[in-house]
Amino acid sequence: MKNIIVKWTELSLVGRILGGVILGILLAVTIPTYTQWVSIFGSLFVSALKAVAPILVLFLVMHAISNHASGKQTNMKSIIVLYLIATLLAGVVGVVASFLFPVTLTLTEGASGVAPPSGISEVFQTLLFNIVDNPVNALLNANYLGILTWAILLGIILKRSSDTTKTVIANVSEAITVLVKWVIEIAPFGIMGLVFSSITTNGLQALVEYGQLLLLLLGSIFFVAFVLNPIIVFIYIRKNPYPLVWRTVKESGLTAFFTRSSAANIPVNLTLCKKLGLDEDTYSVSIPLGATINMAGAAVTISILTLAAANTLDVEVDFWTAIILMVVSALSAAGASGVAGGSLLLIPLACSLLGIPNDIAMQVIGVGFVISVLQDSSETALNSSSDVLFTAVADIAKKNKQARAK
Repeated sequence: MKNIIVKWTELSLVGRILGGVILGILLAVTIPTYTQWVSIFGSLFVSALKAVAPILVLFLVMHAISNHASGKQTNMKSIIVLYLIATLLAGVVGVVASFLFPVTLTLTEGASGVAPPSGISEVFQTLLFNIVDNPVNALLNANYLGILTWAILLGIILKRSSDTTKTVIANVSEAITVLVKWVIEIAPFGIMGLVFSSITTNGLQALVEYGQLLLLLLGSIFFVAFVLNPIIVFIYIRKNPYPLVWRTVKESGLTAFFTRSSAANIPVNLTLCKKLGLDEDTYSVSIPLGATINMAGAAVTISILTLAAANTLDVEVDFWTAIILMVVSALSAAGASGVAGGSLLLIPLACSLLGIPNDIAMQVIGVGFVISVLQDSSETALNSSSDVLFTAVADIAKKNKQARAK
């Protein structure tokens, strides 16, 4: 058994995940009735990621801040600027794509049991209250803004603590990191279960009717991932961006595609940052922060679905309204929660800008849930992989600047 485990871990994780994807598809297509138990692996995997991520972020950030040497530079300012620029430009891509290739919707029943925000002020109010959330409640509900706030404040205070206290925090952080590695090792089985569950529950027939909308959404997301982001990366590092872009998509985007949660993918991203040799003081903060505010995929989804609703109702959208929609899509995306389908709840806010009634907006959310098996998965893959991408870009740009200074 030990030899089997050793040989299993020696295989490429991406290769094992692809094997899990293929096996999940085969079981769902051939003998779904006799293999329903396979779906439990997916639920267990996502639950394990969501369970370990909050406590990992708390101790990792607290450890990084408490051990941060005074005067040492981090790249957080550059990373936040990259997050904001990428999200805004993604909103631009979504609006421009909608004007170039307009689509209309076959409206479905409205989404039930959801309560979208009434305005942009409510989005920011929610963000502010998340920041001052009770720390225990923040951990229980995976409120990463609250967790980050408490971790940073405690880390600053603990900078003056004894070496023994800092060692304890470091040991706990290391122990949780090992737990994360164990969870990631079961990713192939978890993703097999997620693929099986998606196909047997939703099927692919529901996607045919919305094929044109899906093509527009996925095309825009792929454009951002493989054209827009590489251009941003090249501007910063002046090197071929595609090796780094491809690696982040392959090692972060692939798991995010199946978990459909930026928050659940935080442990995967932290592990990848460590493999890339990035500054722990920076990525321990930038990755959980990116899972909250770096939402390029969400900006694309919000803008495209909003304009599709406008086309369906023959609502005229002029140039200046389109500009405002780009900004609103980006701001709304930053308020989207790091869970599956979080961006869809912001669509009524953008629709209200165009005077589209709330009952129509809720039907658009219903359409979003129908196609989410591909839309939300691709959106999350873009969001999560670019968290690592821009963290790495800021680190490389800093090292290049230091090299030129010498």
